[in-house]
Order: sequence, then structure tokens, then C-alpha cells
Amino acid sequence: MQFKIPEPNEPVHPEYARLLDEIDRLAETLDRRFRIPLTNVRFGWDPVIGFVPIAGDLVTATLAIKIILAARRLGADKALIRRMAVNSATDIAIGLVPIIGTLFDIFYRSNVRNVETLKDEIRRRRNPAA
Repeated sequence: MQFKIPEPNEPVHPEYARLLDEIDRLAETLDRRFRIPLTNVRFGWDPVIGFVPIAGDLVTATLAIKIILAARRLGADKALIRRMAVNSATDIAIGLVPIIGTLFDIFYRSNVRNVETLKDEIRRRRNPAA
């Protein structure tokens, strides 16, 4: 089902809310699921899976694409989809570099960044006066 971002004061379809919640949880799992003890540094499965050469990067790229496709279903415009794709492509490209890519994954958090960008756009469109 293809949606559009709900207008101000328009009710949100339950499937819309479910899909947004699903990609939010996926992004959190990939980018901020765990915390390094005694620090505020959080990381998720993305850098862990990325330790597996090539296959790990393919898995995390597939999950990043899933988030972008869901954003499109949720009504994100082409400019927002492009920005999300650039975030993910940057993460994927640098993620291919051993060790540096893993550290980049921990701190760049492209999946959370993409979902937050989408949620900001939804808030902006639903509340244009703010």
C-alpha cells in the first residue's frame, strides 16, 4: 500500500504508523542497540554484521534499502529519498574499508539518520506553522 504523508489534523492510518514504527525499530537495532560499557557510545548490528567481508555489507545494504523503500511507501518525496540514498551509499562505501568502515558505522549511523530525517519531514508537513 502506498501512502502520502497525512495532512495536518488528518488521522494517521494504522498501517502507516505500523510501518513507520517498524523502520524506526530496525534503524535502532542496526545503529544503536548496544552500549559500550562505561561510555555513552552506542552501536548496533550494522558494524557487527559488517565484520563479515562482502556478505555482511550486502546484508546491511539490503536492510538500508528496505528503510528507504519504506520511506517511499510512507510518502517521502524524491528529494528526501535521494538524501537518504546518499546517506546509505556513504555508509556502504566507507563501510567496505576494514576497521575504518566499522568505526564509521558506529558513529555515522546512517539508518537512524535516515529515519530521523523522514520523521522530521513528516512532522514538518503535519505541522507547517511550527
